[in-house]
Amino acid sequence: MISSHNEWDTLREIVVGSATGANWPTTDPVFAQEKFKTTWHETPVPGGAVPQWIIDETNWDLDQLAGELVRRNVIVRRPRPRDFVATNGMYNYCPRDRLLIAGNRIVDCAMMYPCRDQEIDCLESVTAQTNRILHMPRNQGLVLDAANICRLGNTWLFLESSSGNRAAYEWLCTQFPDINIELCNFYAGVHIDSTIVPINESLVMLNAHRVNPDNCPKIFDDWEKIWVDDVEAQPFYQYPYASKWIGMNLLAVDPKTVIVDAAQTKIMDLLDLCGIEVVPMTLRHSRTLGGGFHCVTLDLCRQNTR
Repeated sequence: MISSHNEWDTLREIVVGSATGANWPTTDPVFAQEKFKTTWHETPVPGGAVPQWIIDETNWDLDQLAGELVRRNVIVRRPRPRDFVATNGMYNYCPRDRLLIAGNRIVDCAMMYPCRDQEIDCLESVTAQTNRILHMPRNQGLVLDAANICRLGNTWLFLESSSGNRAAYEWLCTQFPDINIELCNFYAGVHIDSTIVPINESLVMLNAHRVNPDNCPKIFDDWEKIWVDDVEAQPFYQYPYASKWIGMNLLAVDPKTVIVDAAQTKIMDLLDLCGIEVVPMTLRHSRTLGGGFHCVTLDLCRQNTR
C-alpha cells in the first residue's frame, strides 16, 4: 500500500534500484548540455554504456542493501530490467529521482533529462498499487526530479535548481493545496538530499557549505541540527557524476536508525552522539553513478509506530 509522508517513519515497503543496463545518454538534448554546465573539467562527461564491471559491483552492493532491509522486515521491490543502451535511456539506479510519493498518491515527474521519463515503465510494481497517479504535464516548461523534494509531513521543501524549476513548484502548489511547499534556493546544483537530510521529526543534518543560519528553512528553527563541514571524498571512475557531498546521502530506516556510507566515519560519530543507530554500508560507485542510499531507494510505505 502506498503511504509515505516523510523521510523517517518506520519503513515497511521500499524500492531498491538496479544498475542493470545502465547507460550515459547520447541522444538526450538536455544531458548533452552537461559538458557546458559541469564544474569538473579534468575528464569529459561520459557517454554510452556503463562498463559492465561497474554494473556488476554496483548490483552486488544494491543486493546487500536489499538484503539488509529484508532482514529488518521491509518489503523490497526492484525495478524491472531494461536495456537503456537500446532505448537511449539512463538507468534504474536512482528510483528516488523518478517518482514522488506524496502520502497515498504518486507524482509522475517531468524529469530534467527527458530520456529518464521511460524509467516509470520499470516501476510497474509501484504504479500498479494505486490509481492515484498525478502525471505532470510534458512540453509545458515544467521540470522536476522527485529528489528535489524533501518531505516533512505537511511541509515540503522544494529545491529550485536545474532539476526543479519555478513552474514545477507552482504546479505542485496547485495540486497539493494542503501542503506547505517552501521554495529553497541555497544550492545551484540538482537534488536536495545531499544538502538537507532529516533524521527524524526533530533532528536534521545540514550541509554547512550550502546551508547557514540565514538561509536555513524556518521549519527547522526548533529542530536539533547536525552541521556537516566536510565529508570523506569517495573515489570514482573517470568522471564524478556526483560531488563528494553524496557522502551525506543516507536512508532512515526508522526514527532511530539510519543506513550511512561506511566511509563517513565523522558523520557516523555525530549521529551516534545524537543517539541514532548507524548501519554502515557501501555503494562503491555512488559518485560514478550519482547516487547514495537515499537516491537508490524509493520508500513506498512508512508507518508512524509511536
